[in-house]
Amino acid sequence: MSSANDNAECLGWAARDPSGHLSPYKFSRRAIGSEDVSLDITHCGICYADVAWTRNKGGHSKYPLVPGHEITGVVRQVGSHVKHFKVGDHVGVGTYVNSCRECEYCNDGLEVHCSKGPVLTFDGIDVDGTVTKGGYSSYIVVHERYCFRVPDNYPLELAAPLLCAGITVYTPMIRHNMNQPGKTLGVIGLGGLGHLAVKFGKAFGLKVTVFSTSLSKKEEAVSRLGADNFVVSSDEQQMSALANSLDFIIDTASGDIPFDPYLSLLKTAGVFVLVGFPSEVKFSPVTLILGMKTVSGSVTGGTKQTQEMLNFCALHKIYPEIEVVPIQYSNEALERMIKKDVKYRFVIDIANSLK
Repeated sequence: MSSANDNAECLGWAARDPSGHLSPYKFSRRAIGSEDVSLDITHCGICYADVAWTRNKGGHSKYPLVPGHEITGVVRQVGSHVKHFKVGDHVGVGTYVNSCRECEYCNDGLEVHCSKGPVLTFDGIDVDGTVTKGGYSSYIVVHERYCFRVPDNYPLELAAPLLCAGITVYTPMIRHNMNQPGKTLGVIGLGGLGHLAVKFGKAFGLKVTVFSTSLSKKEEAVSRLGADNFVVSSDEQQMSALANSLDFIIDTASGDIPFDPYLSLLKTAGVFVLVGFPSEVKFSPVTLILGMKTVSGSVTGGTKQTQEMLNFCALHKIYPEIEVVPIQYSNEALERMIKKDVKYRFVIDIANSLK
């Protein structure tokens, strides 16, 4: 282990107030510990969480705030007790950088559900008491447990969205056995999460139907992403034609939708998984009870499953659809994401633009 880079100045872009406007910012990272990995960030995906936190939507943002939790890069330094990584390795960091490592959930590899709460990659409280700062920055220091190996044949810019968007849909798909070839999957919404749900579904051998409010997305869904069917959700005739036909539905949309019409599309014992954040969830109990159906929620995923997902994507050549932008474009990218003007995930080229 070299100490040459300990506490080196970190360059980043930060929001200073709830306007959310990002601008250059210099700060120090914590010193690397014996079990820590320090990585030079090459890319960082842009997630809606970046909008929510920079604009203080939850009321708890701590400024200056450096967002970004879809991080990929190259190991620059490792602590003396690090076992799984070496300098030069391609790695990723997702939505959290620490947890208690003692509770039943941490012991089961479900650190995102840590009883004491996971330490978020940005706007959390780090082990040294400082506020964590995310991937819109030149490098990051993280305990090796929360660092993931990106397979050598997988491009770092494409791996970035997998660390939040990808694992958010992969986790419930595995948990609810949505990897059974021949089963049927409905995907609500065709954004950063939805397009990956379609790709995973096809890789699992499922028959995939995409639901969208916009007919304009049909060509993309079917021809580009490989969906088997496309339904305009406002068309009652199209919806009723699918009654009792789906084994699973994943709702990736954050807008409010009527849930009963979708639940009626599930077969007996079908599963509806919510990964978006609507303002409310409202449905008739009868819809659940008579069909023995399940409504479930899910966030990102544990460390074991995140690594499994990265390996799966490399093996099956599953790649997010991205638009690469420089850090100087981050404010415009956030505005465009709010307007859903991206196919399907922005990724910041940190290595070539953050100077």
